[in-house]
Amino acid sequence: MDTSDYLIIGSGIAGLSLALKAAVHSSVTIVTKDCLPESNSAYAQGGIASVWSADDSFDAHIRDTLNAGAGLCHTDAVETVVREGPERIHELIALGTNFSRRNGDRAEGAAEYDLGLEGGHSYRRILHAADTTGQEIIRALVAAVRAHANIRILENHMGIDLLTAAGSAGQECWGAHVLDLETNHVTTFTARVTVLCTGGAGKVYLYTSNPDVATGDGLAMAYRAGAPVANLEFFQFHPTCLFHPQAKSFLISEALRGEGAILCRPDGTPFMAAYDARAELAPRDVVARAIDQEMKTHGFSSVFLDISHRDSDFLHKRFPAIAQRCLECGIDLTKEPIPVVPAAHYMCGGVVTDLNGATPIHRLYAAGEVAMSGLHGANRLASNSLLEAVVFAHRVFRHAQSFLATDRETPQAFADWNPGQAVDSDEMVVVTHTWEEIRRLMWNYVGIVRSDRRLARARRRIALIQDEIQEYYWNFLVTGDVLELRNLATVAELIIRCASQRHESRGLHSTLDYPETDSDQGQRDTTVQIDA
Repeated sequence: MDTSDYLIIGSGIAGLSLALKAAVHSSVTIVTKDCLPESNSAYAQGGIASVWSADDSFDAHIRDTLNAGAGLCHTDAVETVVREGPERIHELIALGTNFSRRNGDRAEGAAEYDLGLEGGHSYRRILHAADTTGQEIIRALVAAVRAHANIRILENHMGIDLLTAAGSAGQECWGAHVLDLETNHVTTFTARVTVLCTGGAGKVYLYTSNPDVATGDGLAMAYRAGAPVANLEFFQFHPTCLFHPQAKSFLISEALRGEGAILCRPDGTPFMAAYDARAELAPRDVVARAIDQEMKTHGFSSVFLDISHRDSDFLHKRFPAIAQRCLECGIDLTKEPIPVVPAAHYMCGGVVTDLNGATPIHRLYAAGEVAMSGLHGANRLASNSLLEAVVFAHRVFRHAQSFLATDRETPQAFADWNPGQAVDSDEMVVVTHTWEEIRRLMWNYVGIVRSDRRLARARRRIALIQDEIQEYYWNFLVTGDVLELRNLATVAELIIRCASQRHESRGLHSTLDYPETDSDQGQRDTTVQIDA
């Protein structure tokens, strides 16, 4: 059995920034199933939204977030994240994060920061590092984490299930069983505080902008442990992913539309103005549904995003990674439009937490995309996700450190992992086939637009798949692939259950059977719990 003060599962912006703060006075273990810097956070292109200019205001950012959230944002969470955001960004800058400056330089001492504009924002407030913002923030955080003596990083390790027991404060979490993906050895890790920072679950859908690690592991672990999850019907589909056989779900940032890119049909006809007065600057749910409608109505395999009217030098400076990736696929964005399609991008629901990132299970916290803090409501405002991650990482640290200062309890002894009669599997094709089946049924039945009939079909099929997975799970020794499949099936079930309970169209949840927003539902989250 291995022990530390903090066990942080996940290594995105939330997990790494929390680890740095906690390690000042405590021992920290980071479990990450890939190698740093791989994480969902590293793929964030657009930037991090925060009030930064004199023209902007907290009230304006709060209003924009609430408008995007379609009536389901928790106002206290929105106000907290917006008002605490600038201080957290100053901390990132102090760690060495180089955001882009107005003259295009990313060196210290350059001119003022270059603030981007994205859909749903009323002011320029997106701090960015060209079009690789997440990568730059993660770079700075990883360097600081690797240099800290109190932080142990376990790469190629994956959480299996949380360790819980009844305690003086009710149900308590004391760590997790963790699988070494290289040796397939399972270790019991105990901790006084366990924090889920595992990111999202985009791989539950056939088409996604997310990396392969985004399989909903933390969400599934928390649910199995008895924590409530909520609002999983609100899965954001990014409107514009590169559509090309050589591009594996490469994201074309929202920032292009902020800089004047136009969405058009294959013949060059713009179409967004017919769907929303804000045209290309409408929130993501509006744009994604418009593209989906255009493709289904006209039989297009994609639509096109055209920014070729902007200056070539500007495009290469502002969007170097996107320009390079497009060129690798034979597309010159300075001269021709980019073929794009929607893809699953961000999970707005998650493990229910309070304003300190605490779950109802004592000693268990969640921060970042895995959590449902109340910030996003029914639709996430662009570039609010990285902000949420750093703000809640700080709040988790402050709350956990406060109770640890007087906490005298120590982890109880938990049994080592017992594989029982399980044997090595010689049928991995079952895993591959079932993974593909889950992702395809979710895309077809629980995608951008749903219906009662589609959800019922998905619910019946996922129940059968889960029975098959459960039998497979207990008969064979665990592997990373099997754990991810089990978690994906759980996430699919939870999304379907949440979507089936919401009898209205709101934000990211659009259903043919209930096309209107039901004002009577008001501020009602869709909550699901294992014993409910």
